[in-house]
Amino acid sequence: MHTVILVLFEVLIVIGLSRLVGLGFKSIKQPLVIGEIVAGIMLGPSLLGLIAPSAAATLFPPEAVPFLNVLSQVGLIFFMFLIGLELNPKYLSGQLETAVLTSHVSILVPFSLGTLLAVLLYPLVSNASVSFTAFALFLGAAMSITAFPVLARIITENNLQGTRLGTLALTCAAVDDVTAWCVLAVAIAVAREGSILSAWPTIVESILYIGFMLSVGRWFLQRLATYHQRTGRLSQLVVALIYMGVVASALITELIGIHLIFGAFLLGAAMPKNADLVRELAEKTEDFVLVFLLPVFFAYSGLRTQIGLLNRPELWLLCALVLAVAIAGKYIGTYVAARVSGINKREASALGWLMNTRGLTELIVLNIGLELGVVSPLLFTMLVIMALVTTFMTSPLLEWTYPKKLIRLDVVEPELAEETDTPARIAEEYRILVPVANPSTQKGLLQLAVAIALNYRQSAVVNPLSLIEFDEDYAFESTPVEANRLIAQRRQQLEELINTLEPSTARAYVHPIIRTSSNVARETAQIAQIEQPNLILVGWHRPAFSNNRLGGRVGQILTTAPVDVAVFIDRGGERLESLLVPYSANIHDDLALILALRLLVNRDTCMLRILQVRSENQLKDELSHELQIMMEQLPNSVRDRIEIQMIEAPDPIQAVVAASESVDLTIAGTSRAWGIERQTLGRYTDELAIQCRSSLLITRRYSQVTSHLASVLPDVSSPESVARS
Repeated sequence: MHTVILVLFEVLIVIGLSRLVGLGFKSIKQPLVIGEIVAGIMLGPSLLGLIAPSAAATLFPPEAVPFLNVLSQVGLIFFMFLIGLELNPKYLSGQLETAVLTSHVSILVPFSLGTLLAVLLYPLVSNASVSFTAFALFLGAAMSITAFPVLARIITENNLQGTRLGTLALTCAAVDDVTAWCVLAVAIAVAREGSILSAWPTIVESILYIGFMLSVGRWFLQRLATYHQRTGRLSQLVVALIYMGVVASALITELIGIHLIFGAFLLGAAMPKNADLVRELAEKTEDFVLVFLLPVFFAYSGLRTQIGLLNRPELWLLCALVLAVAIAGKYIGTYVAARVSGINKREASALGWLMNTRGLTELIVLNIGLELGVVSPLLFTMLVIMALVTTFMTSPLLEWTYPKKLIRLDVVEPELAEETDTPARIAEEYRILVPVANPSTQKGLLQLAVAIALNYRQSAVVNPLSLIEFDEDYAFESTPVEANRLIAQRRQQLEELINTLEPSTARAYVHPIIRTSSNVARETAQIAQIEQPNLILVGWHRPAFSNNRLGGRVGQILTTAPVDVAVFIDRGGERLESLLVPYSANIHDDLALILALRLLVNRDTCMLRILQVRSENQLKDELSHELQIMMEQLPNSVRDRIEIQMIEAPDPIQAVVAASESVDLTIAGTSRAWGIERQTLGRYTDELAIQCRSSLLITRRYSQVTSHLASVLPDVSSPESVARS
């Protein structure tokens, strides 16, 4: 009983630390899995055992480690089943000839370099009980692995799944995955039997079992898929049968003499790729496996990773050599094959970095090698470092080689592909980017964007931006095929929303942008930098742990977006006939008034009241020179609809609240005078946002060289008219 309690306590710590470190790595744009692997290493002799050896010995005594091993093996079985389940034949539909050549060369080159490296490493880091053939095969396999699951998530997160590069990378990785597992199966058979000749019966039995699973096994699984289509759901009985099949298949491959993970992977690959069946089965399986069992595997691996074994400079040099061979072999093999196939230099380079992703797949291979005694603890540690570094470097090197502004040009959005986005066109258009979290509730936000943007004097575009956020790296919803389904679904919802906008002629100017993302605020800022809108118009939301309407993602966009931002708090009124702008002479209030004037120019029936509130003995706040020039340039038909009112009041905020009762929309700058100001850590207060009686638009100006009004007025020579570069 004492051991059970100890194991449960270990699992508690492992899950908590894995989540914590994983989220930390996600914040620096790294896959969650990298953080979880690092968390496992932190719990082992590399950190905890180094700084607190007695605590490490108490927490992870030798008698408890086998229990962690059992849990980790169960986790691996079902994780490999999920990988096989996600290996969709659709990934093999594009550029197959190029992908087959590229993927096989990207295996052959690092495999060959790995076997050459084995000549050097075998006498230094191996022992006499391991044959050189087994050692060389394992090292070659470790060098040639690409982690398909991590690569697929990186492609989804970077919205590459609709590009030529993304399609080619997925096809290469899928072919690579199947080939590499076959190579690894041979390596395991040789390691267990002692020589290639002795391993032939195992190899033949494996081929026969693969044939059986892809014929008879698939026929039986197809019956389950037909049953699911008829009933519309997976019953517990069907799930039990599938899970029994996973375990049985794993046992068969273990008995054949390769490894139990192959059987689980094979059953997943043989499953019919009926979208609804795969989605429901993955959702039922993945949470427990990814949240509970996989972190235990990372901890178990971490307990066997001893960075302290690299205790001499020459060992670190060997580690650097292993890393260099792994990176160079994969990159050069991929790059050369891609160039021979006609891929341009930039895409070939990006593909080389993507194929260098090793992640969790590499860790699985290394643990098998260590378990069989083919890989020594010292080499295991070197290869774990290699797996971490090669996965860690993928995202930044991909961004450097193939930045998001180029991804945009690779036909991600059908709407954008139809436009000719020349610099001149972008400069003359007035563009508003509208983040839309929920299309069913944000018609008012989009309608306001149309009202601000569209008039007969200037070309304008409104881009509703819908970001589908993925919190987990390995969740089925973040696979490219499922992400494409969610994007298509969201596009349909946005089209339905656009079709409700008035006037109907405005709908032709509204072009949605849909992306997947792991960080909505950061992605919004990046898209703003690429699309160069004049304004970001965002709706408020109440964060989960705060009542502040300007907190959470809205606050992050207000703080980080490199363009002017306006936050709309919709009180539900559809009219837009009377506007109120409280003015206290700062650049944010200037933006509020400029947007109000643009609405006045766009809408002939709109009225504007400029409210200047001052306390006793306070000087009058004059309009800025920029705005005075603007007002002088307005046609009489617009100036006649502007009222400037100055009042004295001890509490400016309450004066604005009272005035807001008789208007449709209040537009206020982020100003201390209105209780909307930026405080520590980029946070904004929202006193006026809470009390305002009308709908409220809060403005934050980023730059004085952004044009909102000048282009629709004649002969304006103010700073507002300076075109953006």
